[in-house]
Amino acid sequence: MDKQQAINVAEVLIEALPYIQRFSGKTIVIKYGGNAMVDDELKNSFARNIVLLKQVGINPVVVHGGGPQIGKLLEQLGKESQFVDGMRVTDTETMDVVQMVLGGLVNKEIVNLINQHGGRAIGLTGKDGAMIRATPMKMERHSPELNAPEIIDLGHVGEVSSIDPSVVHMLDGGDFIPVIAPIGVGENGCSYNINADLVAGKLAVVLGAEKLILLTNTPGLLSKEGQLLTGLDAQQVEDLISDGTIYGGMLPKINCALDAVRSGVRTSHIIDGRVEHAVLLELFTDTGVGTLIKG
Repeated sequence: MDKQQAINVAEVLIEALPYIQRFSGKTIVIKYGGNAMVDDELKNSFARNIVLLKQVGINPVVVHGGGPQIGKLLEQLGKESQFVDGMRVTDTETMDVVQMVLGGLVNKEIVNLINQHGGRAIGLTGKDGAMIRATPMKMERHSPELNAPEIIDLGHVGEVSSIDPSVVHMLDGGDFIPVIAPIGVGENGCSYNINADLVAGKLAVVLGAEKLILLTNTPGLLSKEGQLLTGLDAQQVEDLISDGTIYGGMLPKINCALDAVRSGVRTSHIIDGRVEHAVLLELFTDTGVGTLIKG
């Protein structure tokens, strides 16, 4: 490394210092998904980012998805995936596969990667310690020919009814990094598959997190002209939904981010998980790599 490269490194560290000081001791909930979960370089980059956060005194809590991996195993087993408005219909047999993939294969791969890079990660599902209590999700479909909305039963697809953060607090206090699969448990002991964005948002609120970070396969929230939007408050986001700038698949993520900041999380971030070291760039640099939403 020549002198100029060394100076550049020092400048990066100096830029990061006030952010490290501000967030030390704070909890940051990160929803991990998209390309960052399938590309080997991005997977290792993410794991190193999480280890560094813990090393500088921040408490990262990782919530992960795994839809493509679930679909792949179901296909190998000869079971066809069915979706209603983007939600996977989850019968008992499918739920067994969901638990195998999310609670086993995917969860332990993330835990192993973080540990390989010097962290101390522990994998959980929402069933551990009865952390995530769930109720069945019922979808309503409205059609002109019906007087009342049609109620669609998605099987073992759930909504969060409550979260007990005791296990997460215990792990944070022991310098461990919680890695959580979004599986909840019902009153009768039944397992439920829950949207990972939703779990991350609710968990951020319950933990009193400083930030909620959602990794996506997009640069963030874009204007109609394709420009990245950031530094938005809740009302500005509402206006963008009303005028059609935010629509389709981005709506659930935006609503999750909005719900979090309205419920006490200081800021929500929708960032581009396809960028190497996206988490560090968003947290520790002046420019960031995505959309910041504040209350």
